Amino acid sequence: MPTVPTDPIRVPDLSDRPHRLSVEHAMMTDTHTVYVAWTEQFDRWFAAPGSVAMTAEVNAPFFFETESAQEPGTPPTRHPHYGRFLRLEPSRLVELTWVTGRGGTEGAETVVTLQIAPHNIGMHLRLTHAGFYDEAARDRHESAWRQILAHLDEVLTGSA
Repeated sequence: MPTVPTDPIRVPDLSDRPHRLSVEHAMMTDTHTVYVAWTEQFDRWFAAPGSVAMTAEVNAPFFFETESAQEPGTPPTRHPHYGRFLRLEPSRLVELTWVTGRGGTEGAETVVTLQIAPHNIGMHLRLTHAGFYDEAARDRHESAWRQILAHLDEVLTGSA
């Protein structure tokens, strides 16, 4: 039986892309539910339904798309996302690379680290996203991640 690797084959070199962000969010759900949302149910809360190709294994590549309309009534624009899992610790940590195009990571292989911990009657999530070329890309992602995590919370607690 082949062994499943637990270490990434190559970690991105972020030395020439120093811009990073951290966002924290408390949720009224458990750590396992959040871990599963990030590793098995991406199209439940983030990706366009039917667009996800993802297996939660270190080094496993993934693909998904998001869709958004620039203005109401216009057709949505598709935004492909690519990456691979770097570290997985069930109910505790998800680390993955994140690559998007123009208006996103600008083609840079960035790193998203999600630290998940129990807290009071729910859990506390800390998302770090590192490896942006510039402050503008970092700032766009910081704003987006705040909205995305709030949406995740709504979906997982049934208030969406």
